[in-house]
Amino acid sequence: MDATLVSANEHQATLSKTDQKRLERLATRAGRTPQAMLRYVLRDGFAACEEDVSENLKADAEFASGQSVDHSDVMQAARKQLKESAKRARQPA
Repeated sequence: MDATLVSANEHQATLSKTDQKRLERLATRAGRTPQAMLRYVLRDGFAACEEDVSENLKADAEFASGQSVDHSDVMQAARKQLKESAKRARQPA
């Protein structure tokens, strides 16, 4: 068995029943296993992980509804503006 998995299982076993349920709910929301989520909970704490998962789900929903703009689209528009601005700057007044 992988040493990382053993360590995660040992840590999970030391969680209170309340925290184990909290970890399971968080993992489900994040689309991960409790063992995979535990790594981040141990590093960052429940509150930070719960906030991260909520923010990621919110961002996913915004993209799905068309409320957000893709990074590559923004960069393409910025490059176009820079190119046009450079072109105007080179033209004699």
